Amino acid sequence: MTSGPDERDFIQSIERGFAVLLAFDEERATPTLAELATATGLSRPAVRRILLTLQRLGYVRSEGTRWTLTPRVLSIGQHYSASHAMIELAQPHLLELSAKTGESASLAALDGRDVVYVARVPVRRIMSINVSVGTRIPAFATSMGRVLLAWAPDVVVEEVVAGGLPALTRHTVTDAGEFRAALRQVRSDGWSIVAEELEIGLLSVAAPVRDRTGEVVAALASSMSVGRSSVEELRGEVVPLLLDAAERISADLGHKSSARREGFY
Repeated sequence: MTSGPDERDFIQSIERGFAVLLAFDEERATPTLAELATATGLSRPAVRRILLTLQRLGYVRSEGTRWTLTPRVLSIGQHYSASHAMIELAQPHLLELSAKTGESASLAALDGRDVVYVARVPVRRIMSINVSVGTRIPAFATSMGRVLLAWAPDVVVEEVVAGGLPALTRHTVTDAGEFRAALRQVRSDGWSIVAEELEIGLLSVAAPVRDRTGEVVAALASSMSVGRSSVEELRGEVVPLLLDAAERISADLGHKSSARREGFY
């Protein structure tokens, strides 16, 4: 049986190299070779060769039996930011939104089953994890993810559903039918509010950002703790500010809004 073009063009060594790089995280900031082998499922000799290659390229360094990333890895994300005008255009709007609400403002894009923060103005730490540019969180349980999935192709939504909707808290929507209904509601409203589905005590509201073709390319969000706001207050006070900011970012990207409110087509 002949391999398809996708298989023939796939370079496994690059995949393994990225697997090792991505194994460095908050819990494994300075892992040993053995820990990286366990985390990636690769053999120790393979991990050793990858580490030595990355060391030669300047992306990791050894500290005795442990390894650590070097600041050079930041250049990878920097190239993404530099090549995406949206991030630069959105930054002043994020700052203004954060100033008006007194809460954190974020811009995120969909990547597989996750949303990835691509720009952020933090005000205070409200999640158990340290959220920064590059942080990934499950799309299905977040307002940003709901917005991005609401306008995503059906096949993307079905892939997320097929991957499972685990209960992250007692409030998480885990039923596939209910989840699809929630996405239809988001598309109808033009925004999404998610309360305590990702973490207890976390509230977030998001709206779509569109490019000049009308495609939803990102989600703009404001997040806060339950003690500082409520769903009703978000709906009445924050949603209008968020929609205005999202529309202005979209306009900067070349999108021409009409009077129609549904997702501000």
